[in-house]
Amino acid sequence: MSLLESLEISGKRIFLRCDLNVPLKDGVISDDGRIRASLPTLKYLLDGGGGVVIGAHLGRPKGEIRNEFSLAPVAKRLEELLGRKVHFASSHQVAAGEVLLLENLRFNPGETSKDENERRKFAEELSANIDAYVGDGFGAVHRKHASVFDLPALLPHAPGYLISAEVEVLKKLTDRPDRPYGVVLGGAKVSDKIGVISNLLEKVNMIAIGGGMVFTFLAAQGHNIGKSLVETELIPTVQNLIERARELGVELHLPTDIVVAPAFAADSPGTIVPSTAIPSDQLGLDIGPASARDFAEAIGRCHTVFWNGPMGVFEFSAFAAGTKVVAQALSGVKGISVVGGGDSAASVRSMGFVDSDFGYISTGGGASLEYLEGKELPGLSALDL
Repeated sequence: MSLLESLEISGKRIFLRCDLNVPLKDGVISDDGRIRASLPTLKYLLDGGGGVVIGAHLGRPKGEIRNEFSLAPVAKRLEELLGRKVHFASSHQVAAGEVLLLENLRFNPGETSKDENERRKFAEELSANIDAYVGDGFGAVHRKHASVFDLPALLPHAPGYLISAEVEVLKKLTDRPDRPYGVVLGGAKVSDKIGVISNLLEKVNMIAIGGGMVFTFLAAQGHNIGKSLVETELIPTVQNLIERARELGVELHLPTDIVVAPAFAADSPGTIVPSTAIPSDQLGLDIGPASARDFAEAIGRCHTVFWNGPMGVFEFSAFAAGTKVVAQALSGVKGISVVGGGDSAASVRSMGFVDSDFGYISTGGGASLEYLEGKELPGLSALDL
């Protein structure tokens, strides 16, 4: 019996914390993966005779009511996927078998407050007329927020199926993974990944670095990076990481070629240049084809692979090839391949891959990284995980 199934739900009012933070532009959802991921737990609670109040967030409205961050489009899509009425309001009175999605919790400053009393007060408001709490918003478990950390302390609680699955997969990545074990990291900033790189160097056999963060690595090796993104203050730290990888015998794959362009724009003409010779008037927007092949071959030798962060500006088709080659390689891994949430998940779906092409697609990029970094995640601690 799972922890969720030990919770009494028949005739009870359940607060279900989901992660419905989907990419949204002009009211249109471009990737509903996180909504779909919330359905198994929600259906279980409804089929078990519970009335469900869903709490979630969208974006960072910073305690202000802002229409562009309303969860109204999410309520509509959830209703379509669920095949039943989804009420949408700021109150939370529900009967058995009913489902209500609350408006963006972050519209209330108490949700994200650093003041424990303010957070606790909002949590108490959310707990009114609620019998039990189910935490299933994995993408928010690294946040010490009212609905994630404080609310479960006030109610009988259990993790949902999604959080349980996420934790099980992450344990496979940290507790004796099947080797060789490789990690592929991309995205814009090295600062977002320093901690996880440092922690994983002791555990992995291979690390491949792409995306905007690679230019800090190239600069650390003394190469000209033109107008590319760089975090100059982290160059000494990156130099230490490169040296540690060498000492530990970890394969460190950096791009040997880069797709550059004169401007950050979809129609900017791309050129392939050696990564050691980026022109001063150009900026890197993707790893080159030789690098993509090298990364793919390294991935193919691994039995366990974790990937977080695109290899280039995948939103622009001219600079999406590196990300697509890496995704294709991950889909062929014989052991377990994990796509680590956020932009990585959005990128593979936008390129025509489906979830079943991979071992697991995580819903929480930041949460996954902090788990792999070895940090304690408040939302998991609150659920006794």
